[in-house]
Amino acid sequence: MDTDQLLAFERIVREGSFSRAARTLDITQPTISVRIQTLEEAVGGALFVRGGRQATLTERGESFLPYARRALEVLKEGVEVAQLTQEGKRGRITLGTVESMAANFLTSTIVSFHKNYPDVEIFVRTGHSEQVEQLLYDGVVKLGLITWPFSNPDLISLLRFREQLIFVAPPQHPLAGRGPVTAEDIHLQASPLLVVKWGLAMNTLLAKILPHTERVMEVPISTVRSLLLQGVGAAFLTRTLVAEELAAGRIVEIEVSDLPQVFRESALVRLARTTVQTAAATEFIRTLQHETARFCVVERDFG
Repeated sequence: MDTDQLLAFERIVREGSFSRAARTLDITQPTISVRIQTLEEAVGGALFVRGGRQATLTERGESFLPYARRALEVLKEGVEVAQLTQEGKRGRITLGTVESMAANFLTSTIVSFHKNYPDVEIFVRTGHSEQVEQLLYDGVVKLGLITWPFSNPDLISLLRFREQLIFVAPPQHPLAGRGPVTAEDIHLQASPLLVVKWGLAMNTLLAKILPHTERVMEVPISTVRSLLLQGVGAAFLTRTLVAEELAAGRIVEIEVSDLPQVFRESALVRLARTTVQTAAATEFIRTLQHETARFCVVERDFG
């Protein structure tokens, strides 16, 4: 049983005769007769009453007709979906990301992408970099946002992001509103210094500040934001993490005069063995690159 046979069957029913159906399909009457004969062999008996000028369905034919039409509709839909997938308008994006990148520009990327490609599914999982790598190995996700640099030779970088860490605090904090502060000021008055594990970038800052252990609180990123909003502590964060709070004045940026500029670096990666990149994924990467350019220094890799 094939599509040509089903199409011939449905067209004969619609046109009411073998000859008219053959003309609309641009085939000969013997060809359409062979197709129906083969189809009847597959379903186990006659589909049309033989002998009349009008093609009349047998009871078997009437029971088979809705299924034949449904099969043709499903096949047509499948072809359309395949074409849309090739164009990037259908498909699925699976992404693993470190928690600190799960909001802000990733959110704006998803919003922008969804407006242009509403029929593409988006699936996001969070974890630390090692967990995201495992998600890639397990095939749960095809793309990953992780800390850069990484040493895993199985990964290929597609985009790299560089975000400056800025010193922020609640507006009522002793260090806020007094002009530039120094590392010594932070050492003495952060009360406490809320530390997020930014890798080498944070290690560089802590080496300059030398805070007392009792004046440091190491907490997850989501907790840092909550503490700052409740008036507790000060922290070095990426601007994207607190963009809304900065704009609303709920958190303020404090200039530090004697510390070097440091950056959190991240990368969008895939497994090197993943040789095929879907059209939807390509469009998602392009959207991500555009959105991150508003907040970060972005470098495009061609892995």
